[in-house]
Formats: sequence, C-alpha cells, structure tokens
Amino acid sequence: MKACVLHRIGDLRYEDAPVPEIAPDEVLLRVRAAGICGSDVPRVFTKGTYHFPTIPGHEFAGEAVKVNEGDEHLLGGRFAVFPLLPCFECESCAEKEYQQCENYDYYGSRRNGAFAEYLAVKKWNLVPVPDSVSFEEAAMAEPCAVALHALKRFGVNRGDTIAILGAGTIGLLAGQAACAWGAGRVILFDVDDRKLEFARHIGFEDVSDSATNDPADYVNALTDGKGADICLDAAGVSQTIEVAVRTAGRAGKVILMGNPAGDIKLAQKSYWEILRRQLTLKGTWNSSYSDGDNDWTQALDSIGDGVFKLKPLITHRFTFSECGEAFRIAKDLNEFSVKVMFINE
Repeated sequence: MKACVLHRIGDLRYEDAPVPEIAPDEVLLRVRAAGICGSDVPRVFTKGTYHFPTIPGHEFAGEAVKVNEGDEHLLGGRFAVFPLLPCFECESCAEKEYQQCENYDYYGSRRNGAFAEYLAVKKWNLVPVPDSVSFEEAAMAEPCAVALHALKRFGVNRGDTIAILGAGTIGLLAGQAACAWGAGRVILFDVDDRKLEFARHIGFEDVSDSATNDPADYVNALTDGKGADICLDAAGVSQTIEVAVRTAGRAGKVILMGNPAGDIKLAQKSYWEILRRQLTLKGTWNSSYSDGDNDWTQALDSIGDGVFKLKPLITHRFTFSECGEAFRIAKDLNEFSVKVMFINE
C-alpha cells in the first residue's frame, strides 16, 4: 500500500508500506477520508511523534475490507474511529472515563495512523457511520466530538449568550452546536479577518475582530452589560484566557479547551475578576466514549441531522500522494484553510 510516512521531524514521505496484518480483535479498514488536525502540523514539523518512522493521522473514516472469522457482519461496514486506545486497567478506565486513561495508545502518534490506504483498527474503536453521512463528514467526527464534549461541560440553556474565542475548526463547530442547542446568541472572536469572514459566510451573524474590538465591551454592548453566560477559549493563549474571564458575566462559566504552546500567565486583575464575579472555570479534554456517554455517536447523529454543516469547512482536498502540498497549506498561515482533507477513492 501507499502511505505518508514521517521518518523524522520535517521528513514526511509518500512511499510504499506493508499492508497491516489484523489481530483477532481488529479489522482492516480501507481509509476513505482523513483530515489534518491542527496538532498534526507541529507533530510533523516541530515536535515529532513517539517513534520513527510513524504514519500520522487520527481523524479518519473508512470501510472494513478484511475481518476475522466471526466478524463477518462488520465486513463492508462504514466506520469512523475513536483514535484513543485505552489500557482498560487504570482507575479512569474502570470508571469508563477512557479519555482520562493513564496508559493510553493513540492512532497517528503513538502508533501508526490513517494517512495510508489501509489501517488495522481495534473493533472496540469502530463507530458506525449513518447512511446519510459521507466519509468526508465522518472523518470530522473527532473534532465534532471534541466540540460537543467541551460544551457539555456546562450545557447550553435556551437563550444563553455564548462567546467563543478562536474561530478555527473547533470554535466553528462549537458555535454550530450551541446554535442548534438553543443559544440566544453565539459570538465568535478572532484576530484573523479571513476566519471572521469565513464565519460570516457559513452563517454566523455576530463575529468580531478581538484585536481591535475588546470582546468584553462588545458582548456587554449586546447584552445590556450582563456579559456572556458561557465563554469558550478555543485558542489557548494567555490573552484569550484573560479575555474569557473578563467577558463572562456574573456567575458566568468559562470553558478552557485551547491547547497552549507555552506557559499561560494570568494578570492579578483577571484573577480578582474570577473571585469577585464567582466565575466557574472548567477544563475539557478529548471526548467521551462509553456506553453511558458517547460524544462520538452523538457527533455522527448530529452530522446526519444537520447540526454540524461540515462540507463548507473542508476547504482543501488532496490525495495521499500530495501529502507534501497538503501539509504546506495546513502549516502556511498566509494561506487560508479550515480543514485540509485527504481523500482515498
């Protein structure tokens, strides 16, 4: 088979690789669509993976083309894949909080992932894709599940004002879900005019440049000084966390989900705002995947129901043979992109 193989930092090659053999608890998935996550860019260009060579890719969907005896019912099935492989032995796994597993494995970083024609996938990680959902849309189940998981940390009440700091993929998806759940107003902030224009293009009415318009002032002007019920920081830098704290109203809620690239600092005045206005801050990590709470099945159902409108978000499509150009675009801040997707027909 052909695959995009990372041999060392900055050295991603399109080359031959062996078709994986499947273990008794696995199926062979023919990858049909795989998205480049924002975390894949530093993984390829600056941070590396846990070993070399590695095939990256953890946002994907495909078709089961080979199964073991007894699993014939899975053959030909269409699946998205929860990319985290828990140990099933730690305390978090015992509580079915698999995203909190202490000794997890992961497709695309700790083991080979989906930027390849085929991947051996654990049956436990397969999530059936509804007939109404395309492979491209199913490959975005992971960021959809992450967005849902973040919003569910507090829930969205009808009429709430939601301020989202960062209009990237996750911010846009969280905004779409909040609108569908009955939020009275969803306000997107970013410092990139192209992202704000794109947000307007796909239907968001309240968008603002946080570099020139103070988000707290902007939200207060729209809410008669009450502030936002929920602020979601999808950027993960000191400035946006401080802005989130200032933008939340009294007894407001702040969700921290942006993954920082460096240290986070909070000004004393901002810390006082947390105390004086009795704000509640919650972190969010990955997504829930269990019988009791499954963000993945909810994400795929929501895609099928039109809660998430994903096709406009896929701004670039490539074959695996074009992996160099695909990652160049995903990395280049001067070239606008939302989701860069590999398609394997």
